[in-house]
Amino acid sequence: MTAAPDDAVADPQDDLAAAVLRPLRAHHAFESCVEMLATSIRLGIYPDGTTLPPERELAERMSVSRSTLREAIGALRDAGLLTTRRGRGGGSVVDFRPEEPGASVQLERPRDELLDALAFRRIVEPGAAHEAAQRTLTLAQAEMLRGSLDRVSTASSNAVHRQADSQFHLAIASLTDSPMLIDAVTNVQIRLHEMLGAIPVLDRNIDHSRQQHAAIAEAILAGDAAKARRVMESHCDDTAALLRGLM
Repeated sequence: MTAAPDDAVADPQDDLAAAVLRPLRAHHAFESCVEMLATSIRLGIYPDGTTLPPERELAERMSVSRSTLREAIGALRDAGLLTTRRGRGGGSVVDFRPEEPGASVQLERPRDELLDALAFRRIVEPGAAHEAAQRTLTLAQAEMLRGSLDRVSTASSNAVHRQADSQFHLAIASLTDSPMLIDAVTNVQIRLHEMLGAIPVLDRNIDHSRQQHAAIAEAILAGDAAKARRVMESHCDDTAALLRGLM
């Protein structure tokens, strides 16, 4: 759908981070904070070498106390995902270089759980694409989607492509403005990320996936909800078939 004007087009990556890092539930705030930040790092929303936003901004965005946030950052530092730079211009710096897909076949979760995520994805992500296409997007939202598509298309390595692929799907979910949908797609993508990281990269599949991504983005931007759902369903089906055959 044609983008609605707004005052300024923000950094697409900042918009995506804002969508993924959202207020946490009061219970288990520390654990949820660790999980949400770690997911943002592993999926490349905060790439290797970048500095996390200031503590005050992150704490407000996630609705946690600064002490809870500091504890979560400390846990991620102990896990080797962050380093801390002192002094002016310092902060929490991402220290995570994703492995090339296929480098490790060790799965963190049971195979049955991961395969169930594929069935869940087949319902959730086409619905998110359909909903996004029905909305009148702001210029910033349209630019975020185009930027996410461009990062997939121009990724410099298979590892960067895997992260950019997840970001593209999260960008679509964020366009719905539905916290529940964003949560669902984030949970699916972290499991999909693990599965795709355990199989070899197939150039033919990557080319086909890029064509589908472009068609999905085009449909959303044109406001064609039926096409957005249809192409996303085909995309989910193709990925699921590949994973069930090779994982």
